[in-house]
Amino acid sequence: MSEVNNLHSLLHNMVNGTDGEKVSVGDLLEAVGRRSYGPLFLLLGFIAIGPLGVIPGANWLISLVTLLIALQILFGLKYPWVPRRLLSYEFRRDHLLQGVAWSERYARIIDRYLKPRLTFLTGGPFVQLVALICIGAVLVSFPLGFVPFGPFLPGLTVLVFGLAIASRDGLLLILACALLAASLWLLERLWNRISQSELMGTVMSLFSGL
Repeated sequence: MSEVNNLHSLLHNMVNGTDGEKVSVGDLLEAVGRRSYGPLFLLLGFIAIGPLGVIPGANWLISLVTLLIALQILFGLKYPWVPRRLLSYEFRRDHLLQGVAWSERYARIIDRYLKPRLTFLTGGPFVQLVALICIGAVLVSFPLGFVPFGPFLPGLTVLVFGLAIASRDGLLLILACALLAASLWLLERLWNRISQSELMGTVMSLFSGL
């Protein structure tokens, strides 16, 4: 399989590296390269924001795998490890093909702007910073998962981080930080709105009891 360093190579490997009626998480990780963190984050972000994310339970599973891999980077593991039970999760391959077909037109546009720049941000001690921010994105995605399209911004953050590491584009890391900040802002807004709604409900129930 070709090296995964942009979106087009990711889509190509996912299609040509899998077969049959069903595809497992393990099959996809093998197709993109299980021993490299960049392609794995790229794959997980793609699933989180693409059509595959509508499969029941997919977002929760992908968030869990992303959290696990990010923690391994944080603690300095050279190669990522994923529990066998998570690797065995399966979905129909036609869902994968539909997601790839939907994404191809956007992939060509995005790949045009990818290039190695500010490469020092994609290696060395900054990798641990990337891991921390990915952990933040995942933790934000869990509560946002109760809101329609809520996990999109955190998923996009992970996707951009994966692109940054795979293409050695430090500018994308800065963009991913901005996306994480936007995710946190969205979570705060939703939390405040929920809190206000609960407060109003409490007040109304008190008045109705008089």
